[in-house]
Amino acid sequence: MPNPKRRMSSLRRDKRRAHYKPTARTTSICPQCGAAKLPHRACPECGYYNGRKIISKV
Repeated sequence: MPNPKRRMSSLRRDKRRAHYKPTARTTSICPQCGAAKLPHRACPECGYYNGRKIISKV
């Protein structure tokens, strides 16, 4: 199997990895209570999803 002849410098390695950046997760507003929630998921505050009660909060 082929192996590298020379060591790759950290500059070349980091250039290749330059576009891997952490991104913030997108959030949407719950229409029932107005809390921030992840899209396509039930609201953790009130338990509603798509206008229906999915999770019962006591």
